[in-house]
Amino acid sequence: MNESAEYVLSACREHDVKFIRLWFTDIVGTLKSFAITVEELEKALEEGMGFDGSSIEGFARIDESDMVARPDPSTFQLVPWRPKEASVARMFCDITYPGGEPFEGDPRYVLKRQLKRAADLGYTFYVSPEMEYFYFKSETEPVPLDRGGYFDQMSDAGSDLRRETVLTLEAMGIEVEYSHHEVAPSQHEITLRYTDALTMADAAMTYRLVVKEIAAANGVYATFMPKPIEGVNGSGMHVHQSLFKGERNAFFDENDPYHLSAVAKGYIAGLLYHARAITLVTNQWVNSYKRLLPGFEAPVYLSWARRNRSDLIRIPEYKPGKEIHTRIEYRSPDAACNPYLAFAVMLAAGLDGIENERPLPPPVEENVFEMTPAERAARGIEMLPGSLIEAIEVAEKSSFLREALGDHVFESLIANKRIEWERYRRHVTDFELREYLPIL
Repeated sequence: MNESAEYVLSACREHDVKFIRLWFTDIVGTLKSFAITVEELEKALEEGMGFDGSSIEGFARIDESDMVARPDPSTFQLVPWRPKEASVARMFCDITYPGGEPFEGDPRYVLKRQLKRAADLGYTFYVSPEMEYFYFKSETEPVPLDRGGYFDQMSDAGSDLRRETVLTLEAMGIEVEYSHHEVAPSQHEITLRYTDALTMADAAMTYRLVVKEIAAANGVYATFMPKPIEGVNGSGMHVHQSLFKGERNAFFDENDPYHLSAVAKGYIAGLLYHARAITLVTNQWVNSYKRLLPGFEAPVYLSWARRNRSDLIRIPEYKPGKEIHTRIEYRSPDAACNPYLAFAVMLAAGLDGIENERPLPPPVEENVFEMTPAERAARGIEMLPGSLIEAIEVAEKSSFLREALGDHVFESLIANKRIEWERYRRHVTDFELREYLPIL
């Protein structure tokens, strides 16, 4: 048994751990888990734990349902909101076939595959997501706890919940950069400190659970639904990202006006080139497209700039002597995506831009929303998909996306999203009843 596994066993003895939750996600990013007792832990670390994968969304068919969850010892953490006596810990798992081969339907494996591709080119991929969410009085109706706005200093229930959430995340080894009230009523944001993409994807899944657990323990409902309230900003997940070669930021060039290297420009060009295709992954729900509308600080058009926050990709201002912080901010994803798949397809798109030396269009520093359609057309500025069905149809035709996700996840995701769209299409909404029932 390796040192990491020995550490886990020792930590369980030290903290009187009785149960270990083994965590993984399905293709749409729902956290799945099952618990084992500490007596089974050594076996789990050596051999993994078998389970039926046929009931997990996007996993195996009935005739190939046997799966094995292999816990990653580096992800071991105590679960702070559980009792101290007979305490509970968690570990994220890699999913494999019984013979030990990686299961191609495991979102964590999809990300690992792209990270290996980057590593083979000499790069390490770092990310930091700004994940927004709402607190409501219940899960049945979106009634806010406050009427605060951006960066408002408030002494209220939401601020207390956010504080408790930050402390819990840090107790689980997840570093928080900052937290604050967001633009919409009862909307909050906690930004996690930059780290490698696999660690961050695990942290993002933990973050979403912690936000919800702390809220529920205090009689409040927290949601990462992209657009729960009409007429106000939705919840996004702006993803800051960069590539490093060793200790050197591969995105930095001191002689460039934007301080962006050729690598960074190729990466941005790749993201712009494949943005429409990857939107099904970064914005995967019917409701996601209620957020991606002009007027609510969410991007709609495929453009990039430094100071302009209406663009899809923003380049944060360079601070002299801080080249390590040179990065790009991709602004379309929402906080309800699967972070493993979202990070994987963004990295794949960026690497494609670098490897194929895709040309980067000029930056758009003007407000894209205020341009006329003719002005946007003249500058070749395209739009993100405007609905889930458009995103499905664009994704379906993308050989790039199929390769980035792998056949299994690609086909399962398309099938899952078509089912969602058909369910939505059959539904008669409150809007239709209000608008048409009295007059037709």
